[in-house]
Amino acid sequence: MALVGYQLSYPTGENVRYKDDVFNRMWSTHRFANSIWVNASDIQVQEIDNSYKLPIEVLRTAAQPKKDSYSLRYNFSCSPCNLYVYFHFAEIVKIPQGQRREFTITLNDHNHGPFSPEYLKPQTIPLKSPTQGDIYFTMNPTSNSDLPPILNAFEILRVLELPLSPTDQADVDAIMTVLQSYKINGDDLQGDPCVPKDLSWNVLNCSYDNNPPRIISLDLSSRTLIGEITPSLSAFKAIQSLDLSYNKLTGILPNSFSELLNLTLLDLSYNELTGPVPEFLAQLPNLNTLNLIGNKFTGSIPQSLIEKSNNGTLRLSFKNNPNLCQSDSCEKKKHFLLPVVASIISILVLLLLCMIAISWRYRRQKAIAETQKSKNQTFSYSEIVSITDNFKTTIGGGGFGKVYFGTLKDGTQVAIKLLSQSSKQGYKEFQAEVQLLMIVHQRNLVSLIGYCNDSHNMALVYEYMVNGNLREHLSEESGSILTWKERLQIAVDAAHGLEYLHNGCKPPIIHRDLKTSNILLNEKLQAKIADFGLSRAFANESDSHVSTCPAGTFGYVAPEAQTSGNFNQKSDVYSFGIILLELITGLPAAIRNTLGGFICIRQWIRPKINRGDIQTIVDPRLQGEFDANSAWKAVEIAFSCVSDVAIQRPDMSHVLGELQECMATAMAVEESQKMEARVIRSSSSLLISHLNIDTDMAPSPR
Repeated sequence: MALVGYQLSYPTGENVRYKDDVFNRMWSTHRFANSIWVNASDIQVQEIDNSYKLPIEVLRTAAQPKKDSYSLRYNFSCSPCNLYVYFHFAEIVKIPQGQRREFTITLNDHNHGPFSPEYLKPQTIPLKSPTQGDIYFTMNPTSNSDLPPILNAFEILRVLELPLSPTDQADVDAIMTVLQSYKINGDDLQGDPCVPKDLSWNVLNCSYDNNPPRIISLDLSSRTLIGEITPSLSAFKAIQSLDLSYNKLTGILPNSFSELLNLTLLDLSYNELTGPVPEFLAQLPNLNTLNLIGNKFTGSIPQSLIEKSNNGTLRLSFKNNPNLCQSDSCEKKKHFLLPVVASIISILVLLLLCMIAISWRYRRQKAIAETQKSKNQTFSYSEIVSITDNFKTTIGGGGFGKVYFGTLKDGTQVAIKLLSQSSKQGYKEFQAEVQLLMIVHQRNLVSLIGYCNDSHNMALVYEYMVNGNLREHLSEESGSILTWKERLQIAVDAAHGLEYLHNGCKPPIIHRDLKTSNILLNEKLQAKIADFGLSRAFANESDSHVSTCPAGTFGYVAPEAQTSGNFNQKSDVYSFGIILLELITGLPAAIRNTLGGFICIRQWIRPKINRGDIQTIVDPRLQGEFDANSAWKAVEIAFSCVSDVAIQRPDMSHVLGELQECMATAMAVEESQKMEARVIRSSSSLLISHLNIDTDMAPSPR
């Protein structure tokens, strides 16, 4: 049995569906007799997490009876069928004090209620039809109600019994892996691939001879695929036809193709495949069409494939492969050139090995020197006093203790965080933790230079970041405004640092409290992440120049981390997404609403995205000086990071690549604008020059 939508309606005049509706429901207009519409498009209806997940736009309008009518009525015919009705409410009218809206719902002569919707708070009432077949409902005000009933939306769902089981699970798993590998998505690739028949995906064909159905052909020629051919295709044991033409595929053909024993057609034309044509293609028993045109295959075509082509059992196409040979002459040429090529390659390899050895030795000596230097950076308490000029300048503070400005003997400016006497951190634990962090070096991570090894007075010595933290630069009190290019560069820098912590450190380091106040800026506005890896070392921390709060900060904590208290790489990705939204909008992570409470920045942005106006999203202090395409892409990246479902968030390496593309787009637009400006200036200069020439050539007065 399956529950499918039979009719869904709401009164606005425009259809709403995926991606505004995550369940891909189609919301269309229904007009009740003797009713009027109430519109609240400028009101922010509360966004709550529930199992119904109604689009906000659906809840911003409602129907209510006209003044001369007191009820909303509806009839629906369906015989015979099991029906469910879902009534959706959100009070979008500010009811005057002392008045009340209360009503009942009568479904097929069965009364329900009374109900009284709360202001701007979504509510869903699910009711099952007490009888099979036709349904009718009426909404009437109660005797205590001063106002007529109101209805924002309703659904009528019918239970259908599907004649087929869902698609074979092995095929479903394989096709989902293929789509994820090539980053393919779309409205036409939702739900079960083969069931029901009339809604099967348009990129494949299915066999319904057996139950469950099997995928027998795959045509991705109309999709953009960039990358190597994925071995997961071999999971489609029943596949008969495979079209991967015109998709910029690279690499060699994997052995997994040899497992597609039912394959009859394989089209790999006009890609960028390399390497030899595999011998195993001739062993596929049912293959009758093989198209390899327009690739970069090398070597010679296997004799077994040529024989099958000659005897008519295989239609073989391989034109436009410049380095692919089809006769023995290729082998003779290869034998002739082999000694010469081998000699040249040997010399080049020898030179390369020498260069690698020299470079490796230099880098090893440099690494040893840096390691020895880092191991020697321990300070006594008296040295800390001297470095800070007796703790003269305070630049921050928190539960861990105060942060002071200092200068080392070689002139290096540092930030020194002094452990307060109230800290519960033990000396041995403290020393073990910071010695580990001192060997973590990356250009987008704030360097821990050293620490104080006095068991009675412990301190951390960090590199000093002259431009403070990112939150200060985004606040309204900031004296300067970061440009769009600077914001994108800061995002790329921070992504570099977090990607290194997740993927460059063994074991990975989880930050646990990533926020704009923990992203510091040097004199060149290069961003560096502070306070990584210290969550286990300190138990009582808050904001400072280098803060170490282990429990995260309100507005930045992922939903699953807030619930369980467990932090991982995906919870760091969520925090990074919030930071990216702050860079885009200039707003803090938690925004105070009109009711005096706080909403998350992603809730503030979401309705503006639905309206499609990027100008209302990007920081107004930029006065429109930004590239809209890169801004939309940045918003898209940020919302992929702040997905409610942790597994749907991307890895930081993917986020970094997307941000670099975003940065390249913005820089290309900026360069184009500069070029246009130069052309205009050049044209103006040329015009002035011509005017001067004309003036010089004019006849002199007599």
